[in-house]
Amino acid sequence: MTKQLQSNSVNAASQMTLGTSTIGKLLVQYSVPAIIAAVATSLYNIVDSIFIGRGVGAMAISGLAITFPLMNLVIGFCTLIAVGGATISSIFLGQKNLARATDVINNVMVLCVIHSVVFGGLSLIFLDEILTFFGATAETIPYAREFMKVILYGTPISYIFIGLNNLMRATGYPKKAMISALLSVAVNIVLAPIFIFVLDWGIKGAALATICGQFSAFIWVMAHFMSRKSLVHFETGNSWLKWSLIKRMYSIGLSPFLMNATACFVVVFLNKSLLEVAGADGNIAVGAYGIINRTTMFFVMIVFGVTQGMQPILGYNYGAGRWNRVDETLKKGIWLGVAITTLGWIITQSFPDTVSSMFTTDITMIDIARSGFHIYFLIYPVVGAQIVIQNYFQSIGHPKMSIFLSLTRQLIFLVPLLWLLPPHFGINGVWASMAGSDFLAFVLAVFTMIVMNRKLKKSFKNTGQQ
Repeated sequence: MTKQLQSNSVNAASQMTLGTSTIGKLLVQYSVPAIIAAVATSLYNIVDSIFIGRGVGAMAISGLAITFPLMNLVIGFCTLIAVGGATISSIFLGQKNLARATDVINNVMVLCVIHSVVFGGLSLIFLDEILTFFGATAETIPYAREFMKVILYGTPISYIFIGLNNLMRATGYPKKAMISALLSVAVNIVLAPIFIFVLDWGIKGAALATICGQFSAFIWVMAHFMSRKSLVHFETGNSWLKWSLIKRMYSIGLSPFLMNATACFVVVFLNKSLLEVAGADGNIAVGAYGIINRTTMFFVMIVFGVTQGMQPILGYNYGAGRWNRVDETLKKGIWLGVAITTLGWIITQSFPDTVSSMFTTDITMIDIARSGFHIYFLIYPVVGAQIVIQNYFQSIGHPKMSIFLSLTRQLIFLVPLLWLLPPHFGINGVWASMAGSDFLAFVLAVFTMIVMNRKLKKSFKNTGQQ
């Protein structure tokens, strides 16, 4: 009992540093583990795609690209809970309300199970219809179906792992959250080539390796939250389904959910635009987009690692009324985000064929992807700033603004451009639509941040908080 109290005292002290340590030190402490985890997650998505492209074929890459909208929805229904739970648990800890933070963990666990069973079950029942709507053809649907069946059966494991891993980071254990992500990646990378090349399980083997990796991480995070050594852990006497908490989690988690849902909707538009304007090469063009998508998500996930590291710092200091520290965290986060996406711009502008050749040997797919890299990544450096600003509003409990910025980037700007440009410029019009929407969303995000922060700063001064 004494050791447990000592451990909890140390972790409580660790939480206190969110309000006292330098912002630069805290960003290193919280963001670096999250970035490492994000890089690892992105790498195993890339490695999976490479194994599939090299071990199964170019059409399998196209089939995998067809699953992206459904995968976005899978992730969306999970982040609806995970991000909202992580944000309000940080705010509760900033307010020194340990009991409420514990309630959050209990509720996240139950909601993850409910969401996974309902969404996974419905998706399995209507899988072929969903994939066809997303742009699957007779050539690509067998690959897409085989992959998604395994992923959907594994959603309870995936949801609990992702939901609790976000809470692990938000409640003061960024290194342990990093380890769980690395564990998932390591198991996946070891098993994927065995399942695909040795056992000849094809694209299904890649999906099985993913679920096996997530199951190992699921065991890790469950062990953490079942242990009383953790500052915040499962408590049977606390609330397991509390409407006031659920409503607040949903309101905050709605932003990343809508981001993924609109991404799903947009990818459907992209796939169908590519199938229409590319003619006989439609399936190959969809595969080229799959390569570009995997590449852009690599750098986006690193920026998300930064925002995940920022989240407990922002949430704690906002809850504690320390505006200066909130503002400093935001500015440093923006610079980090821009640096990361600028690196992506340099690589894709300089070595597009090298990147594409990792995934496929199909010359047509490489040629189409080359023009996509050059056009879409043209203004890619500003994407990092837009993502950080959008997640900033989410982290301080202003979900409506975060939702608005999410919708502008992926829906309000992109869909009209996809309607206008591809009929006149073909495949290049698709890539230009993506670049144009990103730039417009960046301008709007910066303007919104300036206006909102002036109001927030004034509000803090009026209440005597700094």
